[in-house]
Amino acid sequence: MRIITGTARGMKLKTPKGIETRPTADRIKESLFNILGTRVYGTRVLDVFAGTGNLGLEALSRGAEHAVFIDRTTAALVKENAEHTHLSDRAEIYRGDSAAILGRLARDGREFDLVFCDPPYHKGLWEKVLTMLDTMPLLSEKALVVVEHGRDENELPVLLRLERVRNETYGRTTQLSFFELKNGEENI
Repeated sequence: MRIITGTARGMKLKTPKGIETRPTADRIKESLFNILGTRVYGTRVLDVFAGTGNLGLEALSRGAEHAVFIDRTTAALVKENAEHTHLSDRAEIYRGDSAAILGRLARDGREFDLVFCDPPYHKGLWEKVLTMLDTMPLLSEKALVVVEHGRDENELPVLLRLERVRNETYGRTTQLSFFELKNGEENI
């Protein structure tokens, strides 16, 4: 796994041993960032279930302003990868429960333009985080939320402010869903 382009182009990321973390495949990541295009530049990024930090670090390499990474088990690995790619000065890393940390970020008045959510499949985690993002004041007016989830996980939670604006399927196991605030001007 590597950073595809930008200031850290070609740098390899360390991955954890075992099967607990399922990093986003390079081909899916490349497709995702082709879809995002220049929309990444200057954004405040939130990477929930960050794993290796793959998505948030790619965004930083491509010109995102700042990234917050959340992961219960791999925060030290994210820190190591951020330092290795020379992106740690714009990275903020939290170890712990995503719901608790999201609550703290909301209470602190934090706001994000681009959110990546890539939890383990089939555990109801992406639906929980998406519902929290829908109800908490964490999203800027032009925010985009990208969720990686199982191809067979198609039931969306009830959303009041967010709507799915795009969905892409990759292979037999993965899909990406893109969400924006309703009545937003940008559509991906």
